[in-house]
Amino acid sequence: MSTVMLGTEVAKTMKEELIRDVELLKGKGIHPCLAIIRVGARGDDLAYERSAKKRMEMVGIDCKVVELPKTISQENFERAFAEVNDDPKVDGILLFRPLPEGLDEEPVKLMIHPEKDVDCMSPFNSARIFLGENEGHAPCTAQAVMEMLRHFHIDLTGKKVTIVGRSMVVGKPLAMMMLKDHATITVCHTRTKDLKEECRNADIVVACAGKAKFITADMIKEGAVVVDVGINIDENGNMCGDVDYEKVKEKASYISPVPKGVGSVTTSVLASHVIRSAKNRTE
Repeated sequence: MSTVMLGTEVAKTMKEELIRDVELLKGKGIHPCLAIIRVGARGDDLAYERSAKKRMEMVGIDCKVVELPKTISQENFERAFAEVNDDPKVDGILLFRPLPEGLDEEPVKLMIHPEKDVDCMSPFNSARIFLGENEGHAPCTAQAVMEMLRHFHIDLTGKKVTIVGRSMVVGKPLAMMMLKDHATITVCHTRTKDLKEECRNADIVVACAGKAKFITADMIKEGAVVVDVGINIDENGNMCGDVDYEKVKEKASYISPVPKGVGSVTTSVLASHVIRSAKNRTE
């Protein structure tokens, strides 16, 4: 029987340290602040916004939401972004993406101050991840996977890891982060030939392809660690991950569920990045 890696447990452990760090900063007159920039009102953006605001409030971080109309022009969008970017009271910026059709995110990716780039939108911070540097902020979801593995004392040294997904949000940066921790990485995707065999050879499988129940029990070897990053809606309208959880959990030694898995850790990582930026502001 597998051990269920609950993200809520990891977030609870992180919470105490985050609160302590915020209190120390406030003692110095620094009030950490996250600015969320949302264009339009997509359901998934609103859900994450509620979750992020709740986490920030829980640990004492100020949070303001800049809501822009879906019909905003590129010029006005960039002007609004620049205003938040240049606000000395803002320590971190979270821009919900993808943007509505007709808006280009590339100019603001180059514009954002790297220190305020708390979800690794800037190519400057992305480069730091690929160079193996400790400075800068990793994508929150990718780092949430690392936090979860550390919490459950899963050592990556020498382990064979198969990551199913190649996005810049999770797959690629996570591969670099795991490589830094001495894992041997294989990055796959939905078009990989003999994907089943690539997964069955792995000690750890990370599913982040964005396809519901894509990773099945016959793709997992006995005793493997399975981390599910996917968020999907199944045929019954229920939230599910990229892993066929009920069947895979019978073979895995450790497995993260969806919901209450990696996603539960992501907002805590976001908070830690805002605090880190605020600390750097004091220096």
